Amino acid sequence: MTMSSLERILTTISHKEPDRVPLILNPTMHPARDMGIPLKKYFTSSELVAQGLIATREKFGTDAYIGFHYSPVEYEAFGGEVIFREDGPPNSGRPIIRTGDEIDTLTAPVVEETECLQVVLDMIKTLKKDAPDDAPIFGVAISPLSLPVMQMGFEDYIRLIYSDEIRFNRLIEVNKRFFMDWATAQIEAGASGIIYYDPVSSPTIIPPELYRKTGLKIAKELIPKVPGPVVTGFASASVLPILDNVLSTGTVGVAVWGGGHEKLSEIKQKCAGKATVIGNLNGIEMRHWTREKTFSIVKQVISDAAPGGGFILSDNHGEIPLQVPDEVLFAIRDAVYEYGRYPISV
Repeated sequence: MTMSSLERILTTISHKEPDRVPLILNPTMHPARDMGIPLKKYFTSSELVAQGLIATREKFGTDAYIGFHYSPVEYEAFGGEVIFREDGPPNSGRPIIRTGDEIDTLTAPVVEETECLQVVLDMIKTLKKDAPDDAPIFGVAISPLSLPVMQMGFEDYIRLIYSDEIRFNRLIEVNKRFFMDWATAQIEAGASGIIYYDPVSSPTIIPPELYRKTGLKIAKELIPKVPGPVVTGFASASVLPILDNVLSTGTVGVAVWGGGHEKLSEIKQKCAGKATVIGNLNGIEMRHWTREKTFSIVKQVISDAAPGGGFILSDNHGEIPLQVPDEVLFAIRDAVYEYGRYPISV
């Protein structure tokens, strides 16, 4: 029996086998290219992004909508400048926090009064209303530990973590209040769940012992309070050394890198019955894949992680580069349809 996307996702996160492996692809910039619209015009229009997400789902056969415009939208909400370009995603401009005094006076933006956030919420509402089916919509919120990389700049933020505990804690408290308001607003607008985007917590960025003192405590406090399911993502950074801790936060899924020494099969084994594994196609390498190589990689990933359910095929970062050809994305879809039907027999 063929399932709907919603049935397929719900069955998967229940750690049962659906009809086939769910597929989530998020080529955020491709719709603007297809429409012939500059990225700035596209991303600042709730209607255009909603149209783009619906078109992407129809084009590539994905099983969910990612209600995402660009990563710096939360930094922008705090007063930061976003730098748009035509060959890549928007980036944050100069840090908005340059002195300790600015942390002392920092306040969280009011979601209802912040234009850039309202654009995202309007997009989710439009998507909920206009989408032709009941495929899940996932909102995105950056963790309070990771947002300061844009607010302060990476080097100054790492220095703050180690040198000024009082101001670090104050910054985290402001970001925690904002996170809860922002995540809740997206759920209320129609999102089915939230992606908790937390790359700084990865062992790629900070030592696991520091994560357990900071990011872990923050996640264990906030994730259970979100009025909907939460998936944790690390933006193509490693996770295996802290995976047991991540599973204790209440997250229903973990978006993983699975590269280098981190075997996807080992990650799946640790997560089995606890959290859905999401990943782990390399979006950067994807730019150069042939159809044959795409089929080979997808086949191996499905073999490693799909048996028994609890696995969603996706990229390893959450945003596919504009330079990835449509032909590769079509090949990913076709390979999932060929190798991802349960029972898995690759």
